[in-house]
Amino acid sequence: MSAPTGPRALAGRVAVVAGATRGAGRGIAEALGEAGATVVCTGRTSSAVHLDSDYDRPETIEETAELVDDLGGVGVAVPTDHLDVGQVRALADRLRHDYGGIDVLVNDVWGAELLKGPPSTWNRPLWEHDLDDGLRILRLGVDTHLITSHCLLPLLITRPGGLLVEVTDGTAEFNARHYRVSAFYDLAKVAVNRIAFSQGHDLAPYGGTAVSVTPGWLRSEMMLDTYAVTADGWREALRPERAGGAPTAPAAFLASESPRFVGRGVAAIAADPDRARWNQRSVSSVDLARVYGFTDVDGRTPDAWAEQ
Repeated sequence: MSAPTGPRALAGRVAVVAGATRGAGRGIAEALGEAGATVVCTGRTSSAVHLDSDYDRPETIEETAELVDDLGGVGVAVPTDHLDVGQVRALADRLRHDYGGIDVLVNDVWGAELLKGPPSTWNRPLWEHDLDDGLRILRLGVDTHLITSHCLLPLLITRPGGLLVEVTDGTAEFNARHYRVSAFYDLAKVAVNRIAFSQGHDLAPYGGTAVSVTPGWLRSEMMLDTYAVTADGWREALRPERAGGAPTAPAAFLASESPRFVGRGVAAIAADPDRARWNQRSVSSVDLARVYGFTDVDGRTPDAWAEQ
């Protein structure tokens, strides 16, 4: 089947997707909307409020909320800088007032894609990296997750069955065997897997579940722009000769996935009465697809990790 759940499987559930502006966060918000959830979409790029962002990108959280509505859920946009403790506490207060508690929290905050640098800059020794940029990567990729959980998890444990999803790059098993880009990036992505493990320990006595989830090669808005293709025409990036000298993607791009694929995995866990089986685990989108039987939006089951 294409989606892992029925259109009303998560009706009445309240989910917060921190970092829902674009990429995996937007795809997860969309998939939760497909299942009928109310999805609170947070991030810094907003059409209503100006917050400084590390990206100069057109996508907004309001657009994400509209996509959630279009797919059958209820989208709510709340501009939030997840490095600002006061703003995240204000988000918690609003959620408490509006909903009493939440059922799902997705920590997908990132914002360091530009700081990570292009592939030509990867694999340099630690001392050759800009220290301020490296520490900023850790602030954006680790501190944001800890701040968000600290402020919002009290809302998740108001009733049994709450789900926390930490979104990272690479499973714990994969990252333990592979160096990832740079010491700073490597640490950030490994840390998020461990944060999920630790929070699973904290949530279990309250009937909650924490799991870390990674997409494969994600066709985010930034990735599509890199190869000068659209979401529907992404295969054009594989053509050996391209108009205007646009870059050609490597053959492995054929195994890339839309942001909705990992989103459907998150929705499947949220709708699973036995979701506690995932507590403290680290899984990929394709791992979840094989368990729950869903596909990407084009009917495929891509596995970018099989080639690595």
